[in-house]
Amino acid sequence: MQLISQSFQDGQAIPGEFAFAVPDAASHVALSSNRNPHLAWSGAPAGTQSFVVVCHDPDVPSRGDDVNQEGREVPASLPRVDFFHWLLLDIPAATTEIAAGAQSDGVTPRGKSGPAAPGGLRHGINDYTGWFAGDEQMKGDYFGYDGPCPPWNDSIVHHYVFTVYALATPTLAVSGELTGANVRAALQAGQVLGKASITGLYSLNPAVSAA
Repeated sequence: MQLISQSFQDGQAIPGEFAFAVPDAASHVALSSNRNPHLAWSGAPAGTQSFVVVCHDPDVPSRGDDVNQEGREVPASLPRVDFFHWLLLDIPAATTEIAAGAQSDGVTPRGKSGPAAPGGLRHGINDYTGWFAGDEQMKGDYFGYDGPCPPWNDSIVHHYVFTVYALATPTLAVSGELTGANVRAALQAGQVLGKASITGLYSLNPAVSAA
């Protein structure tokens, strides 16, 4: 299988319009357009009945002590964990493309509703749900796509891995809530016929280049 995007090139920077936030000289970050990027895939194996799209960032700090703290920096040596930004399920086998902005266009405080997604698809809960759990203005269930917003003082560029999975079933059976961990567990259960990935880079730290 092959996966491409008209929104960014594999291994290159993701434009700010597809991010949750962009750099801001006065306040470090400002909310952005938060549009989902364009994706298109080809070469699905015979027998494919549906697709799943997952986007995750494997570079999220495992501890928050230094995150977004003035006069401090998140060290590159800190262990990193996965953060899921997008879980889109039950994409029909005849669909091979998702238009830019079709699943997300703007930041939605308290999160987009779900699990019903635009176009009759099903989307899961991304990890902004946990990130904003203690924020009275933003807390809620964040379904669908919400783009990059790495710590503005992180010393490393973050990698955003977009993966499309071809399934042998018309729907993905997920145990429990549609979280990244549960969707990943379901995908590992043997229904995947093939997959393809591309990776975009992003940073909010002016001292760190994602270009």
